Amino acid sequence: MDSVSPRNESSVVNTIETNGTDNAKTGPQMSDAQLKAIKKVIDNLYAYRDNDGHDPSKVFHRKVNKRALPDYYEVIKEPVALSTLKYKLQNREYGTFAGFVRDCALIAHNAQTYNRPEAGAYQDALVIKGVMEKEFIQLAEEKIISAEDAILPDLGEIPPASPRPVEEEEEEEEEDDDEDDEEEEADDSEEEGGGGKRKRRRGPRTLAAITKRDGATKEDAQKSADSDPRKKRGRPPRVDTPMEARIKAVLKGIRKYKNDTGQIMIHQFEKLPDKTAMPEYYHEIKEPIAIEIIKRKQKRKKYQSVDHFMRDIDTMFNNAKAYNQDESQIYKDAVILQEETHKLADAEKSKPDAEYVMEEGRLPLPNGILHNGELWKVGDWIHIQNPNDVTKPIVGQVYRTWQDNEGQKWVNACWYYRPEQTVHQFEKHFFPHEVVKTGQYRDHHIDEVIDRCFVMFCTRYNRGRPRGFPKDKDVYVCESRYNEEKHKMNKIKTWASCLPDEVRDKDYEMDLFDGAKKTKKVPTPLLHMLKDDQTESDGAPKIRWGADNAPPIMGAVHKGPRDENQSPPPEPTPSPPPQPPPPLPRQISSVPKFETPSHRRTSEVDTPVANTPELTAAPTATYNNQPQSQNQPRMPQYNQQTASPVPVQYNQYTSQSTSNYAQTQQHGAASASYHASQPDTRYPQVPQPYRVNNAVSAAPMNSVRPHEIYRLSEQANAQIPEEIRQQYQQDEHGNVLFFTAPPVDVLPPTKEGSAVGHTARYLAEKLRQRLALKEQRKAEGLPEDYVEPKPKKIKPGLDEDLAGQIHQLRNEALQVMIDQMQEGTEAIYKSIHGAQWEDDAKFEAARTAKRQAAARERTAAMAELRRNKEESETVSLTGTGVYLDDFDPRY
Repeated sequence: MDSVSPRNESSVVNTIETNGTDNAKTGPQMSDAQLKAIKKVIDNLYAYRDNDGHDPSKVFHRKVNKRALPDYYEVIKEPVALSTLKYKLQNREYGTFAGFVRDCALIAHNAQTYNRPEAGAYQDALVIKGVMEKEFIQLAEEKIISAEDAILPDLGEIPPASPRPVEEEEEEEEEDDDEDDEEEEADDSEEEGGGGKRKRRRGPRTLAAITKRDGATKEDAQKSADSDPRKKRGRPPRVDTPMEARIKAVLKGIRKYKNDTGQIMIHQFEKLPDKTAMPEYYHEIKEPIAIEIIKRKQKRKKYQSVDHFMRDIDTMFNNAKAYNQDESQIYKDAVILQEETHKLADAEKSKPDAEYVMEEGRLPLPNGILHNGELWKVGDWIHIQNPNDVTKPIVGQVYRTWQDNEGQKWVNACWYYRPEQTVHQFEKHFFPHEVVKTGQYRDHHIDEVIDRCFVMFCTRYNRGRPRGFPKDKDVYVCESRYNEEKHKMNKIKTWASCLPDEVRDKDYEMDLFDGAKKTKKVPTPLLHMLKDDQTESDGAPKIRWGADNAPPIMGAVHKGPRDENQSPPPEPTPSPPPQPPPPLPRQISSVPKFETPSHRRTSEVDTPVANTPELTAAPTATYNNQPQSQNQPRMPQYNQQTASPVPVQYNQYTSQSTSNYAQTQQHGAASASYHASQPDTRYPQVPQPYRVNNAVSAAPMNSVRPHEIYRLSEQANAQIPEEIRQQYQQDEHGNVLFFTAPPVDVLPPTKEGSAVGHTARYLAEKLRQRLALKEQRKAEGLPEDYVEPKPKKIKPGLDEDLAGQIHQLRNEALQVMIDQMQEGTEAIYKSIHGAQWEDDAKFEAARTAKRQAAARERTAAMAELRRNKEESETVSLTGTGVYLDDFDPRY
C-alpha cells in the first residue's frame, strides 16, 4: 500500500463548495496521527492470523461479486470491504475518524446480516470485529481518538436467519471431506497436549459438517438412537492395502510438526494460492500441487507405490522453495517438512505388510474378485439377491472388495432403491426403470451377486446406451438421492459424486440413439395404496420391512406437501373427440362353414344357442398398451412384476428386472392359435405392435378383464422346493404358473377329432334346450324324433346345363375380343415399323414376357415373406404356455 501524505489542517481553504459541509474531502479534517492510525488499523486487519494460521480478513478484502451473489446487493444496501477503506483513505474521503469507525462496523454488520451464524464468513466477521475493537481501544488510550470514537456504532439489530432449504445434493462427497477434516483435527488436538479441548478450524464449513458437529442435541441423538438402524446412512468400510496404509501414515505423521511461532507447518501447504490474487505463481510454477490434491489422488487410488506418492510430496515442497525467498518462514518450513517426510516414508517402508492388516482381518482385493468366471471389481453395477423378494434383486454399485480370515470373499455395495421401496408424496412421478441412490452401504458375500446391470444418469439415459454392455442386461436411470430418515428425494447435480473414488475420473463410451428419446414420467407405482381418509396432516406411513440385510418389502405414499425440488404433476392428456358408436355385430350362422381341429371360427367357439344372453364368449386377448375406450379411462401402471398381479389393470409400465418372467393373455379354452408379438432381440428393445387374430372381435366397452398368466424367472423358481412345485401347474420347463383368475372348467372332447371340449355350463345349457324342444313337440302332438322337412331344391341337371351354356358363350366372346385386339396391334406395328414390323413385334413380346416373369417372382417373394412373418408371430397354445417378455413403453 502506498504511503499517504496528509495535508495540514491550516492548508484547507473553505470555498462555496466546501462551506461547512461534511461530504468527501470536506468538513473537519483529521490530524496526521489519526490518518496514520487509520492506515495502521487497516494493515493490522490484513495481517491478523489466528492460532491455526487462518486469515479471517480474506473474505473481506474485496466487495462481493454481483454475478456470484446477485441477491447480496438486494439485502445489503451499504456494501463495504477492506479495499473500500483503503480507497477512501487514499482519496481523503474521511472527514472524521468516526466515519472510518462506522465503515469498519459495516464490514462485520453486513456479514452478520447476510450470512447464517454457522457460516464461515459470519464467524470471521466476529473475529475481525474483535480486532477492530482492540485497535480502537488502544488508540483511545494513546489519546489519538476520543473514547466516543473508539466505540463501534449500533447499526441495527441482526435479523434472524430464514429457514434453510434442504440441500443434500453432494452430502456424501462432503461427508468424505468432513471425515478427513475430523481426523486431521483429532491429530492436531493430540499433539497440542492430549486431553485438551479440540480446536475447531475456522473458515467455511458445509451444511453436513455443521449439522453433524454442532447441530445435534441430546434429544436428536436419543431420537437417532431409537430410530430403525436400517434407515441410517453409512459409509463403505476402510479397506486399505499396505501401500495405501503407509501413505496415510505419512500424511498423518507430517501434521505434528510446528515452527517457532507454534503454527502447524503443513497448514501452509493445504491449498494452492488463489489464481486471481497470485497469477504470477502459476506463471513461475509449472506443476502446482498441494496437500488437498495429494489426498484426492490417494483416495482415488492414483498412487502405484510409496515412491510415486513421495514424488508429489517433493514437488510440493520444491515449488515452495523455488517461489519463496530463503529467509521466509514458508521456505524454512518446506525444508524441514521435506526432510521429515522422507524419514517417515523410509520408516513406513521398512515395516512388514503384516502390521497393516485391517480390522477384522480384512485383506483388500484391489484387482477385484473372480467369481463364476467373471471379474467383479470396484465400480461395477450389480444385481444382488433380495431375501424379501427374489423377483426384485437389489440394484447396487461395488465400493469395496476384500477377503476375510476364513478366505471368504466379500463386496461392499451402495444400494439403489426402486420407487416402490421408498416413501414419497402421492403426486411424485418417476421415469420408467428409475432407481434412487441411498446412503446404504452393505456387505454381501460374493455368492449373493446375481448378475450385472447398469445405472445411467438421467441426462444420458435418453441419449443412448453403454457401448459393449450386453443387450440382455437391465439398464436403469437415476435422477435423485433418497434420504430414508427424512423421506426426501433430492436431485443429483454431479453424478461423479455418487460414484466410488476409484472410478470418478473414468467415463464410458456410448452407442447413441439416432436422436434423443423422449422419456415420459409416470405416476408412482404405490398410488393404489393411498387411503381415501388420508390427509396432509398425517405423518409419513410406516414402511414394511423384512429381512435385515435387504431393502423394504414395500414403501408408502402420503398426502403431505410436495418437496421443494419436486416437479408438479404433468397436465392430464386431453380427452379425444367423441367417436361414433360402434356398428352392431353381424349375425353369424350357427353352422360353421369351416371347422377343423386346427382351425375354428373364434366367434363361434363355445357360443351357446339363442336365448342365453347371460353367457358370453371367452375374453379376447388385449394388450396393456392398447388404446382403450373413452368411457373406460385408466391410469398408467408401474408394474415391477411380482408373482402377484397389481390390484388394478393400468396401461403397461413394466420395470426391467432380472426376473424376466412374462405375462400373456388367456383366451377362451377353445382357442387354438394365438398371435402375439415377440420383443426385438436387438438393443435397445423396441416393442412391436401387438397382433390379434382377425377373427377375434375387439373387446366391448366395460368388458371383463382378460385372464393373465405369470411365470417366475428361473432363479425365483429355483427358490421353491421341487416337492412344492410338483403340487402346482407348471409350464414345459417346470416353472410354476400363476393365474389372475381360476381356469375355465373344460370337459374332455366328446367328438372324435375335436381339439378341445366344451364347458360344463355350455353342455348343460344345450341339454336344457333339447329337453325344452322335446316338451314343445309333445305339446304339439308331434313325435319326439320329428324332423321338419327341408324345402325342395331345383333339379341340379337344369342348373348345370345353363351354367355350361353361359361359360361357352363367355369364352367365345372373349376370343373374339382377343382377335380384334391382335389385328389392331398388327396394324399399328405395320404403320410404324413398315416391312420389319414382325421382327419388332416379336422383340417387344419377348421383353414384355420377361417383365411379367420378373413381376411374378417379386410377388411370390413378397407373399413368402408375409407368410413367414405370420408363422413367426403365431404360437400354438396346445399343451403349453405362452408368455410375453417385458417391453419399454417409451419406444
